[in-house]
Amino acid sequence: MPADGLYEILDDRFRTGRCTNGDGRLEVLHSDCRWAEGPLYLPAWRQLIWSDIPNDRILRWDEATGTVGVFRYPAGHSNGNTLDRQGRLVTCEQGNRRVTRTEPDGAVTVLAERFQGKRLNSPNDSVVRSDGTLWFSDPDFGITSDYEGHRAESEIGACNLYRIDPATGRVSLAADGLDGPNGVILSPDEKRLYVSDTRGARIYGFDVHDDGTLSGQEVFAEARAGVRFDNIRLDDQGRLWAAALDDGVHCYDPDGTLIGRLRVPESVSNITFGGPKNNRLFITATTSLYSLVMSVTGTPRV
Repeated sequence: MPADGLYEILDDRFRTGRCTNGDGRLEVLHSDCRWAEGPLYLPAWRQLIWSDIPNDRILRWDEATGTVGVFRYPAGHSNGNTLDRQGRLVTCEQGNRRVTRTEPDGAVTVLAERFQGKRLNSPNDSVVRSDGTLWFSDPDFGITSDYEGHRAESEIGACNLYRIDPATGRVSLAADGLDGPNGVILSPDEKRLYVSDTRGARIYGFDVHDDGTLSGQEVFAEARAGVRFDNIRLDDQGRLWAAALDDGVHCYDPDGTLIGRLRVPESVSNITFGGPKNNRLFITATTSLYSLVMSVTGTPRV
């Protein structure tokens, strides 16, 4: 991709904020997926894992050697991956309709698979607070067909955001009224939680209370016409970066203004920051894993 074709400046803040001062082109790290999702950088190992949902596997890319291997197969048609504050892997398994944690010895612990006695739809993405509170999105993407999971009827009959209590493990409703909740992130001070709604073409912000409940739902950003959001990330300047599926990667100022875009040749599903300096943006898009070393840095790792 030509250097002048990577960045689209929609507001001068995208330029003055040095968002365009990194690599001039995308680097292709791997291209052998059916639908790549859920990238997560593991700083202790200098590796990145990501989900290839239809192929029911989690792949692993090694930063030192550039080699790619299979991290887990089968993987429950896994989607989003994150780390908790103890460095344990938390995975949303669409096919198994559950949220799991991988322990240091490799054992898998089920964190959530039901709400009020009913099976979850297909957990998509999650985020963990410093006290262990976990929020996860539960759209129906994995049960609408056999492509990314197993076709089934929703037992709950809605697509919601849930919270897992760290002390009791109880699953409770965090937010409803969403059409297709997807990406979930916390602000660095843990006072705001953001959720992308793919079908609603919006990103919502919530106030987070000490007990893990949410309030004050408001629209942070609305997608451009014909655009849908997948997952979202924050950088250390408070800008929000969104995987915008067929419209590349969008960058929003903290006030919600769309200030720029990264053009990507495939449909973008997920993004995450990583690398030794946390300034390498990894992008999963349809069949491929891309990266871009930037002058922008992700929120501090904890």
